Amino acid sequence: MKKNLVVLTGPTAVGKTELSIKLAKKLNAEIISADSIQVYKYMDVGSAKISNDEMCGIRHYLIDELEPDEEFNIFRFKEMALTYMEEIYKKGKIPLIVGGTGFYIQSIIYDIQFNIEKGDKQSYRHELEEKAKIYGNKFVHDMLKKIDSDSAEQIHPNNLKRVIRALEYYNETGRKFSKHNAEQRNNSSPYNFRYFVLNDDRERLYERINKRVDIMIDNGLEDEVRMLLNRGYSADLVSMQGIGYKEMVSYISGNTDFNDAVELIKKNTRNFAKRQLTWFRREKEVDFIDYRDCDYDKKIMLTKMLDLCKEKNII
Repeated sequence: MKKNLVVLTGPTAVGKTELSIKLAKKLNAEIISADSIQVYKYMDVGSAKISNDEMCGIRHYLIDELEPDEEFNIFRFKEMALTYMEEIYKKGKIPLIVGGTGFYIQSIIYDIQFNIEKGDKQSYRHELEEKAKIYGNKFVHDMLKKIDSDSAEQIHPNNLKRVIRALEYYNETGRKFSKHNAEQRNNSSPYNFRYFVLNDDRERLYERINKRVDIMIDNGLEDEVRMLLNRGYSADLVSMQGIGYKEMVSYISGNTDFNDAVELIKKNTRNFAKRQLTWFRREKEVDFIDYRDCDYDKKIMLTKMLDLCKEKNII
């Protein structure tokens, strides 16, 4: 019998946190974060990290677990998430994966495999990293575009790790990474799952994003970034490439005006939300829960999700 699993995701600032707590209480669930920045300590403001008060006693995993200079990628996420899922199952509870990183979620639901061992990966990876340093991320992204345009479309140029991974895969296998992912998405899931995607009117979502960035600024995003730099965390770290952090580093370094940095955070976050929705729309077996369809009533949204869980005997 397949084990039960529930996912609650959607674009940034759509309102996942509040609904995830309500859903977790109804499901007798514990939450595993599928967020690439909230996993890091000290990075609270810029990641809009859930606070202890907001958790309302619901156990959360993959929050505040790593130092900002530790590596966190799809491989490590999957390994840690599966370990925590087993802990949750042993308690007789349901894992609820919450967060906006679609690739992370997909890796669990369809048990996507990444193990490619042949070839001298280290030297090729180092070569690509050096090219990015000399010529910029876009140069390496353009390399990917030439051999795998579908992957290039899905991966932002600033997500250098994923760009390099796609190039490595092609170098090692002669096959496109996008084709590999498409094949893996056709895997049958080892779980009895519901995959909820929250959505809203684009203009309303963008307003929420702009407001969230203003709140981050008021809550001390600049001070948080200065603190990280003063602790010795390099601006080149993957964690520091997160939206909000890299733009503020640019301001602190004197490369950009403060107001321009804030506007760029808003713009980059809006673009990120757009890419997230594009990803989720391509996924199979998802249930979109739209604020507009529920008259912006969170009780109706929660009831709809619970009814869909009942259809699959999750509760």
